[in-house]
Amino acid sequence: MNILAALFFEGIDLKSSAGGATHIDLSGIHFSAAAPNALPVTWAPHLVVIVHCPPEHSGQGVLEVVFRRDGEQVARNVQPLAVDPGRFGYRLVRAELEFSEFGIVEAECRIDQGPITSVPFTLIPPDNPPG
Repeated sequence: MNILAALFFEGIDLKSSAGGATHIDLSGIHFSAAAPNALPVTWAPHLVVIVHCPPEHSGQGVLEVVFRRDGEQVARNVQPLAVDPGRFGYRLVRAELEFSEFGIVEAECRIDQGPITSVPFTLIPPDNPPG
């Protein structure tokens, strides 16, 4: 199986269409966010991983997402994948990430120990209120 995309998002809407096709509408795609308050803070961004299963594949696999800050693992999610051969699928991943300072966390996504698709997420300081 192959990862086609991995994105942080705020909303997902699935729509069926003619012939059994499914449309995935994603909203609020982002790669950074402002902290809601002062540090430390726990942040839980939502990640969607979209996959394709080649026709000759069994359709079974394992998705692993390792969240790293400065090369160190800070969270991990492992879940089974079952996608019909020749079709597409998706998995939702959410991890609670502790931030004691602003910066970047990389979500390293891979299927069955294959190549890594890395997606950065940056937590930035909250906006200063007008004053």
